[in-house]
Amino acid sequence: MRDVHLSLGRGAARVHILKGVSLEIGEGEAVGLVGPSGSGKSTLLMTMAGLERPDSGAIHVAGSPIDKLDEDSLARFRGEHIGIVFQSFHLIPTMTALENVAIPLELAGRSDAFEAAQRELEAVGLGERLQHYPGQLSGGEQQRVALARALAPNPKILVADEPTGNLDEQSGSTIIDLMFRLKRERGATLVLVTHDLGLARRCDRMIRLRSGQIESAQTVAEQVS
Repeated sequence: MRDVHLSLGRGAARVHILKGVSLEIGEGEAVGLVGPSGSGKSTLLMTMAGLERPDSGAIHVAGSPIDKLDEDSLARFRGEHIGIVFQSFHLIPTMTALENVAIPLELAGRSDAFEAAQRELEAVGLGERLQHYPGQLSGGEQQRVALARALAPNPKILVADEPTGNLDEQSGSTIIDLMFRLKRERGATLVLVTHDLGLARRCDRMIRLRSGQIESAQTVAEQVS
């Protein structure tokens, strides 16, 4: 990201959220975004993932200038390269766990969508819950389904917005352990927003935001020293 500005809202309610953010994240790196509420963490993550368009500045992800792609091209790019995990799961309630995970694979034209979805659910420990609907699953199980769905297309980049925000401590710990293990096994880049400094310190680097700007960006080793 180079000098990215982004405002949200209209007229008098328009708010300048990101103010000249420049940030580089390396392939395979794990980065934690932290900062007070309203500092722009989630907006930065969504802009990075192509879900919000900047007013100005440049964003290159995996070699592509995503700020210049049209909506269809951007959707295809996200489908191929970026997996997204939200705080509130965003599962389709009328579909089973298996169907929820198969959706992005079907959209990508994969003929083995359901076989691959089953493998992903087994990888997150839900091999016995394939035919259960979201309403029949605990919060932790729903987030595991969401994680399986995000990872099913084997993206280069995984972004997570407060992935444990709606979970109890034990379920949250399970999700985070899974996320880091699967990220490591697949060599993916991980960017996550969190209020939990302990979780952020598990990343290679912790980036602090304040009032829409990067306040500091330190590796874990630098924080300890």
